Amino acid sequence: MKEFFKYVFATVVGIIISTFLIAIFFIVFVVAIVSSIDSDKTVDVVSNSVLYLNLDQAIKERTPNKTLDNLPIIGSNVGKSLGFNDLMRALKRAKTDDNIKCIYLNVSSPRAGKATLKEIRDALIDFKTSKKKIIAYSEVYTQDAYYLASVADKVYLNPQGTLEFKGFSSQLTFFKGAMEKLGVEAQIIRVGNYKSAVEPFTNVKMSDYNRQQVTAYLGGLYNTFLEGISVSRNIPKDSLYKMADTYRIQAPKDALNYKMIDGLKYKDEVIDELKALSGTGKKETIATVSINDYATNQKEESTESKNKIAIIYANGDITGGEGSDESIGSERISRAIRKARQDDKIKAIVLRVNSGGGSALASDVIWREIVLAKKVKPVMASFGDVAASGGYYIACAADSIFVQPNTITGSIGVFGIIPNFQNLLTNKIGITFDGVKTGQYADIMSTNRPLTPGERLIIQTDVNHVYDTFTSRVAEGRKRSKAYIDSIGGGHVWVGTDAVRIGLADKIGSFNDAIVAAGKKAKLSSYKIVEYPEKIDPLKSFLSDAGDNVRMYYAKQEFGENFLLYQQLKKVVVNSGIQARMPFEINIQ
Repeated sequence: MKEFFKYVFATVVGIIISTFLIAIFFIVFVVAIVSSIDSDKTVDVVSNSVLYLNLDQAIKERTPNKTLDNLPIIGSNVGKSLGFNDLMRALKRAKTDDNIKCIYLNVSSPRAGKATLKEIRDALIDFKTSKKKIIAYSEVYTQDAYYLASVADKVYLNPQGTLEFKGFSSQLTFFKGAMEKLGVEAQIIRVGNYKSAVEPFTNVKMSDYNRQQVTAYLGGLYNTFLEGISVSRNIPKDSLYKMADTYRIQAPKDALNYKMIDGLKYKDEVIDELKALSGTGKKETIATVSINDYATNQKEESTESKNKIAIIYANGDITGGEGSDESIGSERISRAIRKARQDDKIKAIVLRVNSGGGSALASDVIWREIVLAKKVKPVMASFGDVAASGGYYIACAADSIFVQPNTITGSIGVFGIIPNFQNLLTNKIGITFDGVKTGQYADIMSTNRPLTPGERLIIQTDVNHVYDTFTSRVAEGRKRSKAYIDSIGGGHVWVGTDAVRIGLADKIGSFNDAIVAAGKKAKLSSYKIVEYPEKIDPLKSFLSDAGDNVRMYYAKQEFGENFLLYQQLKKVVVNSGIQARMPFEINIQ
């Protein structure tokens, strides 16, 4: 009888769980249908409208399909997001749109990288050439938020608000001590003194090489940050540096006294000013249109030309296989490049890269397609926030490479990590292993014992070969000697201005500059833009990755700010093969 009740209870629990999961998928399905219907709607932009530019949302390379955007169970897609491509087009259109009278910029903590922020900022500066005004207001300005807001004609802060201005810092986390206590050894094979992705697992602090390069690139990022604010606010750069170094902006009145802002105002006072700018009566409601809706309304500029320029988006970690919209699958991206190469109506290609690298093999697969495409039509590369290691590898063969001054690039180096769990499993837990093998190296990548000297030599030879291939690819693409590329390689990370100076990139320029250059090299007077690869249907992606999405969501909730540490440790175990990856996770505050 006891067994009977146990099975009955198990059955009931199973039915309840199954019903719960079915209910979740049903809700997802309904929301997906409703969202897809809403996504086809357009928003009327009436005369005297204010463009509401809310940048406290994820700025991705491409605007994701709206389906499922607001479901909290979708780990990385929580809340609204906007594509950088659509944002740029929207700001360009607003500049000449007679219905848009001004921009209301509201930003506290933008979710975008440094180079993306600079491009957005430059687009806002260009918008101001129309003589239309930009009003910025926030209760809190982080440094990135203020960097954007500083371009506004008027920058306002809540009288009880906060403006952060303290300088940049970059902190790395080291796991060696914890791994020693756990009994786990990270066996490292690498090429390049600056390829410091392995340091968190072998050191307790930064190496001299790593400290040197972090100091250099952090200084480069900070210089771009200060220069932009200096020009916009007409404050000497040295003065800004001293303000941050001595932490002078501690209260709202400090920001006003040092001319960082134009006034301390409450939201209702800002609304009154927006009414005056837009010609709205005091008792009337301002006609506003959000940047998300305005971007959705945008249509590709009409042209009768049959010529096309293809933009290939390469965003995220580089892996083998299909990948996703947030990762670079070698099969999916190489297929997109091949399709653009074989289409006679496509006269040029722009490879848009935002990647810290990944699999060296997958990077080489994509590199090959760029080489083939370059033989038949112009290929330009535009680097976003980061195009380093494998992210640089896939683009080094392009005719020209465009970067922002604060783009992170270079990191020409490779490494491999083989964890050894023997001490943890055998000495601490009591798990032992035994077996047979047909050859001396049949279990060469086993993680339950240390590498033998012979195995380490084999892997080091393989890593050396990959590095030699990598530097050869770069030397060929950049038309430099391999010895020179090796001298600036070794895993060294560079900012965009330095990359141009040493020949890893050609020009400081925007994404649009790369597109214009592609059209010019193809001798096109007019053209259409087509984007590859096709976006993955979000509902199909969710259903296929539902388990991972749920786990990632709850992992984020559990770990909070430490979720990044969890991801770093997971990469050590999950990443297979030799990696051409950034030497560390960049987290600048």
